[in-house]
Amino acid sequence: MRPQLSDYKHLSAGKVRELYEIDDDTLLMVATDRISAYDWILSTPVPDKGRVLTAMSFHFFDIIDFPNHLAGGPEDERIPAEVLGRAMVCKKLDMVPVECVARGYLTGSGLIDYKATQQVCGVDLPAGLVESSQLPEPIFTPAAKAELGEHDENVSLAQVADMVGKDLAEELKADTLKIYTQAATVAKERGIILADTKFEFGRDKDGTLVIGDEVLTPDSSRYWPADEYCEGKVQPSVDKQYVRDWLTSPASGWDRTSDTQPPALPADVIAATRARYIEAYEKISGKSFADWPGSAL
Repeated sequence: MRPQLSDYKHLSAGKVRELYEIDDDTLLMVATDRISAYDWILSTPVPDKGRVLTAMSFHFFDIIDFPNHLAGGPEDERIPAEVLGRAMVCKKLDMVPVECVARGYLTGSGLIDYKATQQVCGVDLPAGLVESSQLPEPIFTPAAKAELGEHDENVSLAQVADMVGKDLAEELKADTLKIYTQAATVAKERGIILADTKFEFGRDKDGTLVIGDEVLTPDSSRYWPADEYCEGKVQPSVDKQYVRDWLTSPASGWDRTSDTQPPALPADVIAATRARYIEAYEKISGKSFADWPGSAL
């Protein structure tokens, strides 16, 4: 018989995930249907989003050649029935306080930094790049993790070295770019461009550096349909960018520079967002989301 979620000690709540303690060595990480944008948790959830994030993470944890934090499969008996399909049994880690970002294309905050300095996180880039330009090679553009509700700050490799030490900083850079390259190759084979992504790393009790949290999900990555790619304009996406774009459009009526809570997402935006998340999973994994554990909402 499966345990109840209430049997576990609740440790913390993030923008999307809830963390519970199973025992001294393992945690239960539950992905909710909450969605965040511009450092706000939106008031309207996206049905099945937590299941998609979990399905995508399990898919990539399985195929990426790098240690990860998993301590059980998607239907592990320690996962309560009420969160089956949206939870992972994980090893406890000593987390590294750095968002490890890899970029293969120029967009988002990277483009803003480039326009100001022709650099991203201290990395010099060629002149003449525009929105969605492919970079000469993928670059490591880390960010310092912020408190909940605050914005992660882009930092240089030298700043990461000051935070965690030179050797670990270089290891994080090499591992981030290695994993990004593997994942980008997988996505390309499925007709998808992995424009950028972020990872979180931690050390397990043996001191091994492993990937934690989520990996290569539509929340943590920008995925673009390869057949629609066109340099010089914002790309259509199968990720969270759709929500960001709606929030900053006239349709939302929201001023991003204000301190006001973003508006609730309309039903059509919620449905379109859910469809994009499922599309990302199915296109990249080659699997049907209908076969993933848990109940559709």
